Amino acid sequence: MITATPVALNKIKQNLTKRGKGVGILVGTTTKGCSGYAYMLEYLDSKEYTEGVTDYMYDNVVIRVCNKDLLLLDGMEIDYIRKGLNEGFEFNNPNEKDRCGCNESFRV
Repeated sequence: MITATPVALNKIKQNLTKRGKGVGILVGTTTKGCSGYAYMLEYLDSKEYTEGVTDYMYDNVVIRVCNKDLLLLDGMEIDYIRKGLNEGFEFNNPNEKDRCGCNESFRV
C-alpha cells in the first residue's frame, strides 16, 4: 500500500488546479544514478483504469503505481516538505536500504 500525508495530498491538489486538469499522480521507479533506482512522479490526467496498475484513492486524489514497482514501493509514504529555500515531494520508503551520496538514487 502507498499512502500520502495530508500535506502531500494538499500540494497535489494545488498542482492539479494550477495545471487545470488531472486526477492524481503516477508514482514509480526508474533505473538511474549510482545506487540503481530513482523515484518517478508524474501527474495523472484520467482515472481510466489501465491494466497492470494499482490505484489508491485518498481525499479524491488518485495515487497510481505500476504493479511491477509495488515490490519496491510497498509501504511507502509520500510527503511534501520545505527545508529552507528547498521544497518538494519526499518518499519515505521502508524498503530503501540506502541512498547514494548525491541523494539522487536508492538501493533496496
